[in-house]
Formats: sequence, C-alpha cells, structure tokens
Amino acid sequence: MVARGVRFVLLFLNSLPWDNHTNIKSALPGICRRTDKPAAALVTDLKRRGLLDSTLLVWNGEFGRLPISQFQTGKPAAGRDHNPYAFSVWMAGGGIKGGTVYGATDEFGMRAVENRAHVRDLHATILHLMGLDHEQLTFRHSGRDFRLTDVGGRVIHDIIA
Repeated sequence: MVARGVRFVLLFLNSLPWDNHTNIKSALPGICRRTDKPAAALVTDLKRRGLLDSTLLVWNGEFGRLPISQFQTGKPAAGRDHNPYAFSVWMAGGGIKGGTVYGATDEFGMRAVENRAHVRDLHATILHLMGLDHEQLTFRHSGRDFRLTDVGGRVIHDIIA
C-alpha cells in the first residue's frame, strides 16, 4: 500500500492480544510468533524497495506494562497490568535515528527516570516527522484552544536522524 502512495496505514492484531492481564506465560510466546517475523519482513521489504526512509513505523500499545505479576480472582494465571508511568515505543524509518534508545526506567521498570517524555511529546514528534507542526493544528472551541498535543508537547529531537 505504501508503494502505491497510501499515506497512512494502520496494522493491528484483532482481539487485543497484547493486553496480557492473564495467562501471559502461555499466551505471550504465541503472540510474539504471530508478530515478530511479519514485523521484521515489513522493515526488510520497505528497506529493499527504498521506502523505509520515507515511511515512519511506530509500534506501541495504549500503556506500558507493570514489571510485576497481576493476579485476578477467578483467573487461571498471572498477567501484567497497565503501567501509566513507563512505556516503550519502537520506531523505525521515516527520519528516526536507527539504534537509538531514549529514556530509561528505574531499576524495577516501574517509572521513567531518564529523558522522561509524555505521550504528547510522542505525538508532537510523530507529527513533526510527518511534516506537521503540532502547534499549528489548533482549533478554537467554546473559547478554548484545542489540539492533539493539548497544551504541551515537544518534539524529541534526540531520536531524529
């Protein structure tokens, strides 16, 4: 689709398999098998066709995951609950500096402690890489300015090539 000029493509697995609140030990290996090779093939194919530099790949979930097990009454096995204090995003192509790690968590993986970024910063950076200034995407409604990055958002230049 990208080779044909489609500007935005969203790929996802149905049934939210990454939302591992239970059975992570038995479920996660299968989910990884369903995604690892196709994701690697996508990057390889885009690079082979000369499209990786102009295609931004963003892989993330809606939350990070806690570094501790989550047990739920009546559920067969442990999982990992949402972590709003630390999350990982994998990005490639489209102006991203390859091999870059930005930020770090504490020794438990519980909270971001180094180069902390808000989701608004991620959105501002993605928009910047797409050639859009997030601050220009402002509209007034009921006497207040609104935009995707709300009142914050900064471009994370350290991850841009």
